[in-house]
Amino acid sequence: MPSFMHIALDEARAAGQRGEIPVGCAIVRGADVIARAGNRAVADRDPTAHAELIAIRAAAAALGNERLADCDLYVTLEPCAMCAAAISFARIRRLYFGASDPKGGAVENGVRFFAAPTCHHRPEVYGSISESDCAALLKEFFQARR
Repeated sequence: MPSFMHIALDEARAAGQRGEIPVGCAIVRGADVIARAGNRAVADRDPTAHAELIAIRAAAAALGNERLADCDLYVTLEPCAMCAAAISFARIRRLYFGASDPKGGAVENGVRFFAAPTCHHRPEVYGSISESDCAALLKEFFQARR
């Protein structure tokens, strides 16, 4: 498992234990984790409280800069269009994601945000990182809900 995806998975597990969809994120600069978060949409009653957005806000605050050009983002699920846009606007250098999301993803699926000609910044994208662990976490969460 890549060195930082385990932190995103820990955040996803914690989110699932809180009753949130188990998605977790970590933002890394060099060898340091500068932000980490899990989904909080239910707890915050906020449909924008996705792990990526929470972590991006925390990283920008920690660095005192809205541009995270030398940062990498690890997330357990392929980002949606909203999160892909935030990743682009924040100028994230590299995106590492775990499970693909054929229904809601916007990187390799759906609108393919970074491939759009109107996308101003495209991070390097690496998918399927620890995919089986990330997918299993989501599958178990939704099976328990049925």
